[in-house]
Amino acid sequence: MTEKQRKPAPDTYPWILIALLWMVSFLNAADRSILNSVKPLLRDAFGLTDVQLGIIDTTFFWTYAVCAFVFGRMGDSVRRRHMIIFGLVFWSMATGIMPLATGFAMLLGMRTLVAIGESTYYPTATALISSWHKPSVRSRALSIHQTAVFAGGGIGGWVAGKLADHHGWPAPFIVFAALGFVVMAILFKYLRDDAPGEPVVKDEQKAEPIGIIFKNPAALLLCFVFFLATSASSGVLNWCNTYAHDELGLNLADSALVGPVMITTAGFFSVLVGGFMADKFAARSPIGRFTVLAIGLVFAALFLVPFPWVSNATAVGLLLFATSFGKGLFDGCIYAAMHDVMPPEARATAAGLMTMLGFIGAGITSFALPAMAVYTGLAAGFAMMAGLYAIAVVALIFARPLLRQAVAAQANGSAHA
Repeated sequence: MTEKQRKPAPDTYPWILIALLWMVSFLNAADRSILNSVKPLLRDAFGLTDVQLGIIDTTFFWTYAVCAFVFGRMGDSVRRRHMIIFGLVFWSMATGIMPLATGFAMLLGMRTLVAIGESTYYPTATALISSWHKPSVRSRALSIHQTAVFAGGGIGGWVAGKLADHHGWPAPFIVFAALGFVVMAILFKYLRDDAPGEPVVKDEQKAEPIGIIFKNPAALLLCFVFFLATSASSGVLNWCNTYAHDELGLNLADSALVGPVMITTAGFFSVLVGGFMADKFAARSPIGRFTVLAIGLVFAALFLVPFPWVSNATAVGLLLFATSFGKGLFDGCIYAAMHDVMPPEARATAAGLMTMLGFIGAGITSFALPAMAVYTGLAAGFAMMAGLYAIAVVALIFARPLLRQAVAAQANGSAHA
């Protein structure tokens, strides 16, 4: 049965869609986190060095960045339903064959395949969610979906570790790959791409999505802001464990509790708060979501500044929670904000470009931060990350007239579609 032949979706389908895609997003993040959970076992099994494990991580990072843009562009040209299901099958297969690896080269190649598969998902999924959800609730819908990233990274990583402890390092790859095919079967039955009210643009009238983005200063500004914000947050996330272990003298388990656990917990709850705030602010002002973006980044910056003056685990944990809560407010509405200034036919491409730049920025700070720390220490390096947030806030404030004009133009375009 084709999309056109299907019965009209029930009124509750927009939220059913969130439940469906939440499962996919959870697996996307969980499959990504497996390697971190089993690194010590892989190191022993294949005689790898930490440098080699780092190369695998970096390869995944940069592959995902480039492919997110490529597949985002494709997501505006093909059925988004098909793109999501194809990506899930691809990365589940790539995850499932990881136990066949016999050494570094095969691990590197298979992990690259996982990155290619996973990069198909987020730009296309966010565009599909925006198609089904009205602007009045769009931020909330996207923020609920985004909680799966934190749940998948946290719960998925923990389950992977448990499976590996009891059954060996291949076990979590096999189990999560199998779950991917279970979810695939559910998507085949229930995932739809026929959002009501979605404007139909004839092929001869379609403009190139990349061209639409580069003619839209507001979209480019948001890409720049996302680049800065993701650079700062990723630098802190990737090195907070090391900071807690080396500077505070904590063991690895306690370092994880002070660092990543505090960050992911704050993010899980704050993206929901950010989505709710953004919809409320947007109801009062056309650029309300952009106000929430700025508020979140102000908080994120303020709680990084004190790092050079704290020296105990409790204070460090609280600062990481607070700065991550601010970043979560930003994360809860950044994709909805981008969709406020972009037409539906270019949203996946815009999200893909934004994601690519964010991952590039994350890669830069992941090696720049420890390089600076040789001279300043990691605590001062974390405080310097506040400067990236501050630049993003200034850009959002000074661009408010531009953003207001872009939102109005998109609203008028939708009204006349």
